[in-house]
Amino acid sequence: MSDSPSLAADCFALLEVPRRPWVDTDALKGGFLARSTTVHPDRFHGADEATRAAAGNAYSELNTAYQTLREPRERLLHLIELETGSKPRDIQRIPPGTMDLFVEVGQACREGDEFLKEKATAVSPMLKLRLLQAGLEWMDRFQALQARVNGRRDELDAEMKSMNAAWENAPAPGDPSRLGALPIERLETVYRSMSYISRWTGQIQERVVRLAE
Repeated sequence: MSDSPSLAADCFALLEVPRRPWVDTDALKGGFLARSTTVHPDRFHGADEATRAAAGNAYSELNTAYQTLREPRERLLHLIELETGSKPRDIQRIPPGTMDLFVEVGQACREGDEFLKEKATAVSPMLKLRLLQAGLEWMDRFQALQARVNGRRDELDAEMKSMNAAWENAPAPGDPSRLGALPIERLETVYRSMSYISRWTGQIQERVVRLAE
């Protein structure tokens, strides 16, 4: 998502799910479909303009909430903003456990780009044949790297799930002692890691597509 919802729009409340770092995305989708059906614009073709506008706004809010909560990075960002009233700190700092992947993805992308430049300028049939085989090897390399990134994402997913207990046991929203009972610093670290995971996945998939052309 390019636009994060405002702090005034509590996406968890809109979809009537508890605030948690980890959510069951299948249950989240079911809840969204059940709620959005009643305000879907298709149901109000014959209504007056004000009613259509109200239904459209309600549907848009629900859809934005769903798109926010279904994506781990966006969900964590929204949760941090709801709980602290501000965006995460030190967003560019590389979180623990991600340095090796940071270096490996960066190096693979740089070397892959050099190969793609060579491939784009090749004119000799023999060179093109050689580069075709090399391209398959590069495809395997990027797919293996994506598998490592996916493995790190799975680890983070499990960590988010383990943090749910802190939110379940914390004082209710609005209680002055709530923030002190929540592992916000840990949550911000997971958010930063998820941000890198999202970035790396985009970088890898961009090069996989170019290799397949």
